[in-house]
Amino acid sequence: MKPRSTSNFSSAIRGASVLRRLGALALLAIASGCATGPHPNPADPFEPFNRGVSRFNDAVDDAVLRPAATAYREVLPSPVRTGVNNFFGNLSDVWSFVNSVLQLKLQNSAETFMRVNVNTVFGLGGLLDIATEAGIDRHSEDFGQTLGRWGVPSGPYVVLPLFGSSTLRDTAAWPIDRRGDLLRALNDIPVRNSLYVLRVIDGRASLLRAGQLLDDAALDKYSFTRDAFLQRRRNEVHDGNLPNDGNE
Repeated sequence: MKPRSTSNFSSAIRGASVLRRLGALALLAIASGCATGPHPNPADPFEPFNRGVSRFNDAVDDAVLRPAATAYREVLPSPVRTGVNNFFGNLSDVWSFVNSVLQLKLQNSAETFMRVNVNTVFGLGGLLDIATEAGIDRHSEDFGQTLGRWGVPSGPYVVLPLFGSSTLRDTAAWPIDRRGDLLRALNDIPVRNSLYVLRVIDGRASLLRAGQLLDDAALDKYSFTRDAFLQRRRNEVHDGNLPNDGNE
């Protein structure tokens, strides 16, 4: 039996090796994108760079996330997956409530506050979505939407390594959103990291079918993803009431 310290050292070496390979792949993808980018889009001046990062993200998704999400969907029964999704949704509702208050959306704030309390108390800590069944709608809000609500422009489209589509405004807001994540309050690091991984896999599993349709239908997956993301984010910031001037 190997000493524990030796085993930990070997695991650390293997982990560092994996990180080096991922880093090298990211640099190659980004360099390739910068060298061969198409004509610039006004909303996407960093398109060559973004395409390189997208290729890196697709490679990680194909190698790690999609297989893990597929296994997750095949192994766990639907009621369990629904409970997991409800649990993380209930956690995110807390931060949505904070941002609804910051945006002075009084009705949304009240409904989200009710959602959190109903699902936490009567829904076994959020495993059951009692609020939706009772007709209390979910209003998903984040700090990027809050900035947009108060007039901060979205800025250029950006693709972040591992995290995917974003904008300059949403990227600036990301550290604040991270601080609003209730999982950060867990002091047990192994449990917290396990929940982070479970949330990522659960989220990816919910997109398996849409991802397959996108792969089969889109002539240019990058352009389709970019345009769909920007349209959705603009709609979220304005709650569906888009301005006529075409600007945020």
